[in-house]
Amino acid sequence: MSSPIVLLHGLTFDRRHWRPLQRELAVLEPNRTVLALDLPGHGDARPRASYHLGEVAEVIHGQITAAGLAGPPTVVGHSVGGVIATIYAARYPTSAVVNLDQFLLPGPFGAVVRAAEPELRGPGWRAVWERMVAGMGIESLRGEARHLAETATDPQRDLLLGYWDELLRDNDAQLAADRAADLWAIGERGIGYRWVTGAQPPAPYVEWLTSALPTAVVTVLPGGHLPHLEHPAHLARLLYRNDDNS
Repeated sequence: MSSPIVLLHGLTFDRRHWRPLQRELAVLEPNRTVLALDLPGHGDARPRASYHLGEVAEVIHGQITAAGLAGPPTVVGHSVGGVIATIYAARYPTSAVVNLDQFLLPGPFGAVVRAAEPELRGPGWRAVWERMVAGMGIESLRGEARHLAETATDPQRDLLLGYWDELLRDNDAQLAADRAADLWAIGERGIGYRWVTGAQPPAPYVEWLTSALPTAVVTVLPGGHLPHLEHPAHLARLLYRNDDNS
């Protein structure tokens, strides 16, 4: 029996982003449970004083527990949701993780966020987010996908500062150690892990990922930062019986 699927969207977005993928999954496996959640502070979810990613994973666990799923889920996370899915799987019962286009090391993105911190804390914070959005490939989307990318979002400064707090507070070595520990825990528990990326990834990063988790599967799905909107049918097929991680 296929594991339930839990869907975690990216920063500033909400669970509506998963509608195209949910339809495709319903065609392939109409009886499979698919639970799309709003991250804290997003959509219908209440805001929090802190968005520390470990705390967010704990909130998600509470929602998953309350849903009464039939077995450990496959947790699919897009962007920051991919980090949260990774942290979640290291701590709570999970069948598999599918990380959609999210590096687990800060790298150049971390440097950009840190350089923009003064702007993020000032009245021009929205310009920082607009620069991020400009690099997501939204202009290549069409129809419903474009509409969801542009409307199923509610940028707020508190969300950006909160979900990026660890990037701003911790150095690269600490963040790398934390994520490597998460991946090691995932490997120890025999949880499948797939990273879906929109371009051929840098070899040093793949080496780091697979040294921390040798069973990690890397899938290149050419496109922008929103593969669940750009390629929902392809992703649905990847998730179909994903428990064997093939």
